[in-house]
Amino acid sequence: MGDRANVVVVRENGAHELYRTGWAVGIDLDLLEGPTPVLAMLPELRQDGWWLDDTMAQGGILLDLGRKVLLFFAWEGPSTELRHRAAVFELIRAAWPGWEVRRLYDGPAELRAYVGLDPEYVRCRDAAPASTPFLAPDDEDLTGPDPGGVVITVGTGRCHVASDAFDHPVHEGAALLDRLADAPEHGRCHLHVNAGIHLDPEHRRLGWWSLYSSPQAYQVAESWPGWTVEFWQDDWERHAKVSDRFSPAAFGTGEETRSAVLAEAAERLALRARNRARVVWAPGGAGMRP
Repeated sequence: MGDRANVVVVRENGAHELYRTGWAVGIDLDLLEGPTPVLAMLPELRQDGWWLDDTMAQGGILLDLGRKVLLFFAWEGPSTELRHRAAVFELIRAAWPGWEVRRLYDGPAELRAYVGLDPEYVRCRDAAPASTPFLAPDDEDLTGPDPGGVVITVGTGRCHVASDAFDHPVHEGAALLDRLADAPEHGRCHLHVNAGIHLDPEHRRLGWWSLYSSPQAYQVAESWPGWTVEFWQDDWERHAKVSDRFSPAAFGTGEETRSAVLAEAAERLALRARNRARVVWAPGGAGMRP
């Protein structure tokens, strides 16, 4: 698998161990099994001391066994989907009784900070933010129940949607305002997007949120000098309250949603088992790791 994630285990004596997996997409589903199965996966993982940086870490987990703290972040997976996010967190907390479960928004830098290491080690500050393309209302990328995307509302009268396949557009800074002048208009957004921005140019205020991790999430204000910037973390409802241009369509909750997440977790577990069997029986496979 090409998607990568670090797994960090902090032992009871405070020492930490660093692992790497190639199963980052859907790593939130692995947590539904609880701490014992997650720890049992460690022998399958690479233990090579390599910290993935901002651009390579598509997910990450930290288990502090002494304090019973679970930290994780993801770029993709049901915890980054509007319809499934609440159910995922409910199921994880049920599988980790007595643990503090915390979602991270700044990726591997927060993992390193937790164990007392310099977050700058995993920063990629030389790369300029990509100019995220805007999508028209009829764009095929916006079809399906979980299209993703970034809803951008401006004042009380404009609404646009950007692709979520690139950097969160909030990192572009004030240059984003100029690009929005030619962006396709959506009127109102009812999509199940997974990120958003609300801009108030008159008062130079900005609020933004994201269901997936975004490198340097807590340093966005540096890209908006003279603006008041608020990071709402995953609170999409706050965006909906400040702008009637964003009102996602109703989505199911409760047992139906939990069942859908559990079914996806079962599929992932079966896929991992099949992959493990192929590795074991492949020529020379005994030394291979996913």
